[in-house]
Amino acid sequence: RMTSHNMTWISYPSKNLAFTSPEEIEAFIAYQNIISRFMHCYMAFFVPAGLIAGTCILIIFIRNYVQHRAIENLDLLLLDFTISNIIMIFFSFTVIARPDYLNATHLTCNVLSFFFNFGYFNSQYILILTHFMLLLNRFPPRTALSKATQRPILCVGFVLLYAFCLSLTEAILVGTDNYQLKTDCQLDPLFAWPEYEIIKFTFGFGIPSFLQILCFTVHFAKAPAPALKDIRTYPAAYIISITIFIGRLFYNVMILFRTTLKLQKSIGTPKNELVMNIAEIVLFCETCASLGVILCFHK
Repeated sequence: RMTSHNMTWISYPSKNLAFTSPEEIEAFIAYQNIISRFMHCYMAFFVPAGLIAGTCILIIFIRNYVQHRAIENLDLLLLDFTISNIIMIFFSFTVIARPDYLNATHLTCNVLSFFFNFGYFNSQYILILTHFMLLLNRFPPRTALSKATQRPILCVGFVLLYAFCLSLTEAILVGTDNYQLKTDCQLDPLFAWPEYEIIKFTFGFGIPSFLQILCFTVHFAKAPAPALKDIRTYPAAYIISITIFIGRLFYNVMILFRTTLKLQKSIGTPKNELVMNIAEIVLFCETCASLGVILCFHK
């Protein structure tokens, strides 16, 4: 029941401090400085690089389509991935206020979270679809699955619908109360129910990681030599997989840790808050880096 998900008690440790010694004050200032430096580094280096790479990718794909009046299956998937990452970069501008937080109503924060999650889930599952298509290229073209992958627009549409449903579920799990009240807003709202983080970890990291490992295992077990040839031919897809796994592993571990604090009715410490902020910025850095990988490695 909704009454069992009352999150009005929760707040950020940095907003709820009672210092008892000069050492605590110094440690708090140090944590705030670290968050601020990470934010400035991200905004100064990664955001421009990511947006420039994303813009170049879009221009190249559009130019190729105009010239050939067609777009290859893999290019279509990477185009969708690029657009999702650009969306995530724009929503990452909410970190500009760090070490403070964006001040917004619960409703506005939920809307921001919905669109951010839509890009997050879509980029994850479109990458899985990419590996699935590369795997099926090595099977006879007459199989039902191979025929399905010959309609990439339909496959992309299915992924978009799936990402939309997951994002809508997450928006519901943020909570349905106090929409008009102002709050400190993160793209993964602190006041969301614990189920929010559990669903995000399960469907945004756990299941996708398992499916990618499964694709890699089948890919190499079937015939190692052609698999290595695929890596040389389509290096971007494989490098992005590694980049995403590293960036999102740290982020999702911290998401789960935040859930344990909620279940214990604890707001944690300023150090916990610092690490969560770093994990969020690392996720955004990975988003920018993935666009650079496509620009540099995809033929």
